[in-house]
Amino acid sequence: MSKKRINIPIDDSLWEHFFLPFPLVLIGTKEGDHYDLAPKHMAMPMGWENYFGFICTPRHGTYQNIKKHGVFTVSYPKSDQVILASLTATPRCEEDKDKSVLNFLPTVKAEKIDGVFLKDAFLTFECELHKINDDFGVNSLITGKIINALVNKKYMREWGRDEQKQVFKNPLLSYIHPGRFAKIKKTMAFPFPKGFKK
Repeated sequence: MSKKRINIPIDDSLWEHFFLPFPLVLIGTKEGDHYDLAPKHMAMPMGWENYFGFICTPRHGTYQNIKKHGVFTVSYPKSDQVILASLTATPRCEEDKDKSVLNFLPTVKAEKIDGVFLKDAFLTFECELHKINDDFGVNSLITGKIINALVNKKYMREWGRDEQKQVFKNPLLSYIHPGRFAKIKKTMAFPFPKGFKK
């Protein structure tokens, strides 16, 4: 083995021993008379069709809300909304629900389901529950079928548009686990081999 590499202890969470980039999304659910937004970074498309998934735990309200109502929203915050995204991680206590910081976050109503998005998020999805897989240790994979999607015009890819300039003017937010974030402004075209197909 190379002297540049060392073994990672895997008897606890191995993911805490190095940095990894992830997207940062806010999952919106209905909770009683209120709506809840919760930050998730283990989130991604489920293949090339209109499915989206993220990791959650049955201990969280997000999981229980989706199981009860069968729908959820996804908001991708802009890079200048990192503080708002952070506030959605504020602990919630049952007795303080009416005073929750979440009640003061700027939101907009979803169009096709009973839910909300973070206002001015650059990309939003409305999802119907597809499946919940409860066999990832203490965590679960929640997947949904996207039934409505909206994107800010500045972030929409267009043929002939300078993609680097577009990303530079409209940076993307990335969560760098554990506990950091980045504004992505500089990107390069990936050097796919000739004839590559997805």
